[in-house]
Amino acid sequence: MRIPRGLAVSGLVLALSVCALAQPKKKRVLAVGRSTGWQHDAVSHGLATIWKLGQETGLWDTYIRTDTQLITKKKLPANGKNLDYFDAIFFYTTGELDMDAEQKASFLSFIKEEGKGFLGTHCATDTFYQWPEYGELIGAYFDLHPWHQLVQVRVEDRDFPATRHFPASFPITDEIYQFKNYSRDRVRVLMTIDPDSVDLTKKDVHRTDKDFAVTWARRYGKGRVFYSSLGHREEVWDRRDIQKMWIEGMKWAMGMTEGDASPRPKKGD
Repeated sequence: MRIPRGLAVSGLVLALSVCALAQPKKKRVLAVGRSTGWQHDAVSHGLATIWKLGQETGLWDTYIRTDTQLITKKKLPANGKNLDYFDAIFFYTTGELDMDAEQKASFLSFIKEEGKGFLGTHCATDTFYQWPEYGELIGAYFDLHPWHQLVQVRVEDRDFPATRHFPASFPITDEIYQFKNYSRDRVRVLMTIDPDSVDLTKKDVHRTDKDFAVTWARRYGKGRVFYSSLGHREEVWDRRDIQKMWIEGMKWAMGMTEGDASPRPKKGD
């Protein structure tokens, strides 16, 4: 039976409309690679990986910037985007970034009041020491890196979306941070360093509790924060298990999946 041309066209339009409705709207991530301190060679590779993962999954578009201009609620010049355009911010940063009072207030409100996401990698905790509200947001500050070697990572939470694919422990070679202004009362620790895999007698080791967090998540007002100190080395970004961690961490931070980020004490305490 021959279908009338007008009916066929209408059916095609309807089918395309249904497909369009079935496709979730892609999220938008503002990825900032900016340093006023130590220069990390892997910044470009890390930001490019976040971009690639968004393209491969079809879940988000990444807007890579080497400045903080778009972190504002002010109207910018033609074609300029501000925070109203984005669903999450990703930092691979160091030092005191050039953000004025309006930008800082808008940044915090973007997460705390608007319920958007913030993700930081590696030296994002080596950022904004002179802005305590940022330290509260991200959950800790960098306090040297005693080790740059092969270590064993313990996965404390194998139910959280970003870490459930890992085994109970796994080896990785990277620059390993320790933290100050850090408390398990504020963050849900997802991964830690096995203290038996490192030399605790090194002079730069400041923590005496053997609690060396690697990855954590937390709620910040209505928003969500995900951080991992891994990522100093380019080959870390190329690991499929680490890439999956960032995919799932990004989805969680943007409210696409659920996961318990309530703080809890160290296992065995």
